[in-house]
Amino acid sequence: MSLIDRWRAALRDAACPSGAVDGVGEALVARWREPHRRYHTVAHLTSILSIVESSPAPVRLAAWYHDAVYDPRAAGDANERASATLAERELTALGLPAPVVAEVRRLVLLTGTHAVEPGDDNGAMLCDADLAILASPPADYDAYAAAVREEYAHVPDEAFRAGRAAVLSHLLALPTLYRRHAEWERPARANLARELAVLRPS
Repeated sequence: MSLIDRWRAALRDAACPSGAVDGVGEALVARWREPHRRYHTVAHLTSILSIVESSPAPVRLAAWYHDAVYDPRAAGDANERASATLAERELTALGLPAPVVAEVRRLVLLTGTHAVEPGDDNGAMLCDADLAILASPPADYDAYAAAVREEYAHVPDEAFRAGRAAVLSHLLALPTLYRRHAEWERPARANLARELAVLRPS
C-alpha cells in the first residue's frame, strides 16, 4: 500500500467527510522529505505506519503528524507542539469529528515525552512504534544515531553530546520503554546504555 493509500485509509476510518484529502497528504509527505532531515524522514514515517497499521485511525493519523514539523534548531518540545497544532488545523479543516482531532493532538504531544500512562492503549501503540528503532540491531542503531547527529550538525560537539546524553538518560529513566512490545526492552536499553557510555566516557 502506498503512503497516500495509507493516508486515505486512515481518514476514511476516522469518518472524514471530505473527498479532497490527497493534497493534504501530499503536503505531509513533502514535509517528511525536507532536505535537512536525516533520520526523521519518509523512511521513519513508513516504519511507524507499518507498526501501527492495525491500530485505530487516531493512532495512524498521529503517526503521520508526530514529526510533521521538524526543526532541529527548535527548543524543547516546540516541534511536537507545532506538529500538534498543524494536525488540529488540517484535520479540523477536513471535517473530522472533534474527538478524533483532539485525540490525534494528544498523541502527537505525547511523543515529546513518551511518558505513557497505564491504560493508554493508543499512546502505547504510537510511542512503541516511535521508539522501535532503539531496539534495532547495533549496526542499525548506530546508523540511526549517526543520522540524528547529522540533523544536529549545527550544534558543536560538546553541546550535542550533553544534549544527546540528557535525552538518552531520560529514556533510560522511564519505567518501561515499551508497553506492547516487551521483547524490545532489553535490546533498546542495551543500545541506549552503549551510546551513553560513548557520550560520557569514564
